[in-house]
Amino acid sequence: MNFQLLIADLLANVNAIVWGPITLCLLVGTGLYLTVRLKLIQVFRLPLALKLLFKPATGKGDLSSFAALCTALSATIGTGNIVGVATAIKIGGPGALFWMWLAAFFGMATKYAECMLAVKYRTTDARGRIAGGPMYYIERGLGLGWMAKLFAVFGVGVAFFGIGTFAQVNAISDAMSIAFHVPTWVTALVLTVLVAAVTLGGVKRIANVAQRLVPTMALGYVLACVWILIAFSDQILPAFGLIIESAFTPISAAGGFLGATVAQALQIGIARGVFSNEAGLGSAPIAAAAAKTNEPVEQGLVSMTGTFFDTIIICTMTGLVLIITGVWSGETAGAAMTSAAFASGGSALVGQYLVTVALVCFAFTTILGWHYYGERCWYYLMGDRGLRLYQGLFLGLIAVGAFIQLDMIWLLADTVNGLMAIPNLIAIIGLRHVIHAETLRYFSKRESSEMDRAEVVTG
Repeated sequence: MNFQLLIADLLANVNAIVWGPITLCLLVGTGLYLTVRLKLIQVFRLPLALKLLFKPATGKGDLSSFAALCTALSATIGTGNIVGVATAIKIGGPGALFWMWLAAFFGMATKYAECMLAVKYRTTDARGRIAGGPMYYIERGLGLGWMAKLFAVFGVGVAFFGIGTFAQVNAISDAMSIAFHVPTWVTALVLTVLVAAVTLGGVKRIANVAQRLVPTMALGYVLACVWILIAFSDQILPAFGLIIESAFTPISAAGGFLGATVAQALQIGIARGVFSNEAGLGSAPIAAAAAKTNEPVEQGLVSMTGTFFDTIIICTMTGLVLIITGVWSGETAGAAMTSAAFASGGSALVGQYLVTVALVCFAFTTILGWHYYGERCWYYLMGDRGLRLYQGLFLGLIAVGAFIQLDMIWLLADTVNGLMAIPNLIAIIGLRHVIHAETLRYFSKRESSEMDRAEVVTG
């Protein structure tokens, strides 16, 4: 027991350093710089980005742009949208949701930049598959091979110990135990078999599952949230007021809520926002690089919508449901808090089952996405050597993840996430002129083409 406390204290101290002012400034600062430099691309180019989602696939690559986005979303829409939001509000109060919005808004510009760079600097591996992501634009764009390897090491770490395994498996196991009384060992066994069946088929099988499951589960969850929002519609405006107010002023203890400072709300909001949408983390570019496209900017725009869907829509929906129903200041936490919120708008049974099904689907697809990310990072480091070892280790961690203490899981996940983000954000800053030049080239070309078409029509 003393050993566990020692490890927990060590992780807490490391996490405080990793998610200290430097990382927070890097995350928000990079997004802020890109937002200004690219002239609010996440606002003015969002309609075009949404239109490009349905553009037919053209160019070299392994996946369509939509499939690449769904693969990325499969990794981002996970426990962060249900458990992560609940945890953030439980620790930092309603104001944490405001900081999640801020991180997401600037994160859209960051996501655009990193995914655009992934396509620009991608290459082909020895098997003829597309290989791309931060490790390639760090190496080929900046010429810093050592930092590219460092990113890949952290990427494998996140796949093994962060977003990819423990947090998701533990959430699925708890949800199945509470809602359906399924023993933990049964959930662990079935989940391991299902993950093996999908992931061993490679990125195309993962993408096929993601394309079918991600839009369906996201739409179903959003509709369920809308149902609660309609039931408590008179509380929506007060909820927004509480979110804004508590983002800038300390909030007192109430019920099961212990109170929070502005600094706590800011730190936990940004950390959970990044955990949810992964903007700046460097994960989504690995999937984006596989898209069938000849235009890096177009894939950057498509990928940018992932942060919009994940945080601006889904996390906001969850946060509002937690606040307007009043459960955020109650005794429950995590998935149980979200279940209680949905139960407020109907029967407890419906709320419990709804959250359980959503959580299981979200977490399962996140595991699939992160298996692919970790595998590509492993391949960058090792080539084909030991690929079976990676797959075996990943599946082994899935099997044991359900038996690890929840507090330790979130500390470990936050820590390795932060470590992965640092070299990626440094690379984005280092390649900022490339990002601007590529963006300017694309939109100049696009505007020129539109003018030519207009002249043909009028002539």
